Amino acid sequence: MDHIQPTFLAILCLFTIFQTIPLCSSAPLNCTDTGRLCTSFLAFKPSPEETLPVIQSMFDVLPNDITIEGNGKGYVFIRKNCTCASGINKYLTNSTFTVRKNNGSVYNIVLDAYNGLAYFPSNFTREAKKGAVVSLKLMCGCSSGLWNYLMSYVMRDGDTVQSMSSRFGVSMDNIETVNGIANPDNFTVGSLYYVPLNSVPGDPYPVENHTVPAPVPAPAAADISEIKENRRSHALYWWIIGGLGVGLLLLIAVILAFVSWRSSSCFSRSERSHTAGSNEKISHKFQVLRNTSFCCASGRYICGDSGDQKEPNGESSDQQMNIPKVIGTDVFDMEKPLVFIYEDILSSTDGFSDSNLLGHGTYGSVYYAILRNQEVAIKRMTATKTREFTAEMKVLCKVHHLNLVELIGYAVSNDELFLVYEYAQKGSLKSHLHDPQNKGHTPLSWIMRVQIALDAARGLEYIHEHTKPHYVHRDIKTSNILLDDSFRAKISDFGLSKLMGITNDGEASATRVVGTYGYVAPEYLRDGLATTKTDVYAFGVVLFEMLTGKEAVTRTEGNVMKTAERRSLVSLMLAALRNSPDSTSMTSLKDQLDPSLMDLYPSDCVFKVAMLAKQCADDDPILRPDMKQVVITLSQILLSSVEWEATLAGNSQVFSGIVQGR
Repeated sequence: MDHIQPTFLAILCLFTIFQTIPLCSSAPLNCTDTGRLCTSFLAFKPSPEETLPVIQSMFDVLPNDITIEGNGKGYVFIRKNCTCASGINKYLTNSTFTVRKNNGSVYNIVLDAYNGLAYFPSNFTREAKKGAVVSLKLMCGCSSGLWNYLMSYVMRDGDTVQSMSSRFGVSMDNIETVNGIANPDNFTVGSLYYVPLNSVPGDPYPVENHTVPAPVPAPAAADISEIKENRRSHALYWWIIGGLGVGLLLLIAVILAFVSWRSSSCFSRSERSHTAGSNEKISHKFQVLRNTSFCCASGRYICGDSGDQKEPNGESSDQQMNIPKVIGTDVFDMEKPLVFIYEDILSSTDGFSDSNLLGHGTYGSVYYAILRNQEVAIKRMTATKTREFTAEMKVLCKVHHLNLVELIGYAVSNDELFLVYEYAQKGSLKSHLHDPQNKGHTPLSWIMRVQIALDAARGLEYIHEHTKPHYVHRDIKTSNILLDDSFRAKISDFGLSKLMGITNDGEASATRVVGTYGYVAPEYLRDGLATTKTDVYAFGVVLFEMLTGKEAVTRTEGNVMKTAERRSLVSLMLAALRNSPDSTSMTSLKDQLDPSLMDLYPSDCVFKVAMLAKQCADDDPILRPDMKQVVITLSQILLSSVEWEATLAGNSQVFSGIVQGR
């Protein structure tokens, strides 16, 4: 009997040689450096019904990450980040798969869909349910340094080491070296091999154009004279166009010259006004926000000169322009914020009345105010916070983005510092998630939550990747994500000491750990080293909060024998996800979801957000996605959520964007 089982397995694998889709799955590539992260490629041959959107969903990528082979073989090449998975020491990359039919097991459907690229537990025998979302890993590889990339490729009928060498422009020796092939004729159809590459394979994925141009008829002999006449008229036409173009260029040059002269004269007037020493009385009301001028704090706010502000006794106001010397002049090397006087700050907040108090931040209190008929938020700090005040000014004078709260200006008094921001009418995300009805808010719908998450992710991606230098926030949390009148999210409170530049090594050392308990990444607590991945961890906590409505640190319910204890939301959700293998079997996850959603959500999208949050909150920072990947995934989830919403036939509870109470 002992010899029957090996013989049977051998026959089974020989049988699979003649199959297009392999049943004998390959083992992933071994690795030893669990901190390794690289770019890899996966060769995939889609079926006719697997269009570009389907491929994007299967591999969780953008269209720019997909190239196509131009030799008629029908392959596409998927660019994916590859990591050395800790615990098993294998090179793998994450993805999610939406089951498209009910027949068979999830294991067989996944192996079939990915043509042998998937690394999936063979004991996963759960029956497939259409619409279920399954989290899985794909086999990838990182080069040892001899080549730029490794591409995962499953051998098919007709493939040989020699044909792969010619097809991808790489020597047979290199293919044999990477895969440990002693005999080039000794390979297995259906097994996965790695192709070493020095350049990105394939060509850009073509955008289909279904418009077929009509053939142009040949001109008749009788029309030749008319064609010549048309040529003369076309020549005259182009002369006219050329003349208009030259005139337009001259007009632009005049406008630019005027702008340059107006800006320089504006700033020179401001400088003269602060040195003239005139005794004439000038109103304390600053001329900002409504006056058209080229002296602007940012592209979003129009401002004017602050004027030569005087105290009632005729002396110059220290509260207006007397900036602490430690701030230095390099703070405003990009754009100059508006300077306000203390009297206007005081009057606009009704003397910092409690009725105007919006909340307390890490370094000061925030007040609602109206300056020249425009709503603003004013942060009030003591003069001991000069370092934090300066840091935020340096950043917010340079960084402007739709999903970042905009700095308008500042004011300085003898013992206090003030920062003036745009006002977010709907307050913080925290107030809408945690006991919203007691705070005068209506619970957010599923669509609104995904949109807010995407907005915040885009703001973080901007400061991580698109600013020079890059920055780390270090205090991402729901109270620092504000919502404007349209419920679009803006990240706030990311200046001061909590925002710092990234060094050439991609990291920035901190002298002390700052942040909020429950959001701080474990390696930051351990080493005091902040990177972009510490922000990603905190963002994962925010996603868990948006799913559950619970705070980052929750208090578990006690019983007679055991008192209540504080527990991190991350640990609570990871335990729930361990018992929720896919979107159709997520009872444990549903038990943790925010009851204010009232079951008005697509289960597959909820599962995807939960899995994304899990990846973001991974203990290993290497395994966390970057914010670019988070934006990609949330964009796809939002698209799927909108499609789900469209199937509800106009349910007003959902289409309003906010869940209405029953």
